[in-house]
Amino acid sequence: MKSTRMFTRSAIVSLLLAPMLVACATDGAQRDAGKLALYRAHAGAPVRSFHFFGRLDSWTPLDDRTVAVWTRPSEAWLLDLDGACNDLEFTPFIGLTSSAGTVSARFDKVLVRNTGGINLPCTIQAIRPLDVKAIKQAERGEHDASQAPADQPSGT
Repeated sequence: MKSTRMFTRSAIVSLLLAPMLVACATDGAQRDAGKLALYRAHAGAPVRSFHFFGRLDSWTPLDDRTVAVWTRPSEAWLLDLDGACNDLEFTPFIGLTSSAGTVSARFDKVLVRNTGGINLPCTIQAIRPLDVKAIKQAERGEHDASQAPADQPSGT
């Protein structure tokens, strides 16, 4: 009898929490989709390659198939990968393969360090230069708009 009551309570709590968890996941997915759309809107035409001197300044996973990498504070690239790249959105480290200081589409890879310390290679399908200034300005505008008091229209 006691275990049945405990099971019932657990089931009720789970049912009550499920909508909140779904809402959180949906908000995160919408935020991620918005960020991906922002980066795609500020990406140039595809290029064959870019110069890479062995060090990433920073990187941002946009989904499991797309990552933005900064090779310098003012230079960034949108990398579309050939299929889903396991752990890309969760790993603390990535690397890039290159030949003679050049990363090339359809040849080089994003290396994702998984929890076991193994580098999982994900082939770069396309490379597009990013307009870093425009992205920063747009992100600043979104941040400013989200910080505006609810009773005042943004921009006033």
